[in-house]
Amino acid sequence: MHLWQLATQTLTIGERPLVMGIVNVTPDSFSDGGRFFGGDAAIAHGLELVRQGADLLDIGGESTRPGATPVPLEEELARVVPVVEALARQATVPISVDTSKAEVARQCLERGGAIINDVTALTGDPEMIGVARQSGAGVVLMHMQGTPQTMQKDPQYRDPVGDLLRYFRGRLKACAAAGIDRERLVIDPGIGFGKTLQHTLTQLARLEEFQRLGRPVLLGVSRKGFIGQVLGRPRGERLIGSLAVLCYAVARGAVQVVRVHDVSETREAVTLCGKIREFRKQRKRGKEAND
Repeated sequence: MHLWQLATQTLTIGERPLVMGIVNVTPDSFSDGGRFFGGDAAIAHGLELVRQGADLLDIGGESTRPGATPVPLEEELARVVPVVEALARQATVPISVDTSKAEVARQCLERGGAIINDVTALTGDPEMIGVARQSGAGVVLMHMQGTPQTMQKDPQYRDPVGDLLRYFRGRLKACAAAGIDRERLVIDPGIGFGKTLQHTLTQLARLEEFQRLGRPVLLGVSRKGFIGQVLGRPRGERLIGSLAVLCYAVARGAVQVVRVHDVSETREAVTLCGKIREFRKQRKRGKEAND
């Protein structure tokens, strides 16, 4: 059982991970860029994801795919703020804003957002950590080596898991020093963000090691490039691969939040995996009690 403290509520995470539905308000995101670029389309899509079973919605107005061009502040605000405001009013689930800009986060939180999902783990904008502290929002700290423009240019690790564990320990310590409660923090190993295929598969194989940090782990693998590399599938045909990775992670108790495009299918898959894992744990406890 894990708890995640947001500004206005505390989420309880059991054997089934929370499903975070992705709403990209961008023309160039790697998987569905442009499909929901208009505000009305993005709002309708977010509400549809909630209907399909999303526990959270993650709204982003700047693509972080490899090689993506940074979006000016005013343009990102215009894309994201109206969508966050409308969904916070109409949806029944907490709203996350996927941004590394403090002003975008601040305005979205003022309009009903509850979570900051920052690919730079609160380091990309010097004002972001203050916004996080003052708002009381939940925070996702993600690891990325380099920037979206440079991250896939020969990334290097001494130990693809040990290096990230050290990084997250440092970020958790920095957040504590800044006055951000530990219960508000979730970590994301940043699959595909400055990682080769070998790095990615190593991190997934050892994903449960991130539980040592004592905070929930968010996993974002939906439709990502490594799935295409392994299976030879284009972006629109990676659902089965995405679900396979998530079920592997859930079965090992290695993930508490999953960030996905395909909410309905993911919700069913992780619910079933969670039930099997729960039954297995109950059986093990019963066996130990009888020994």
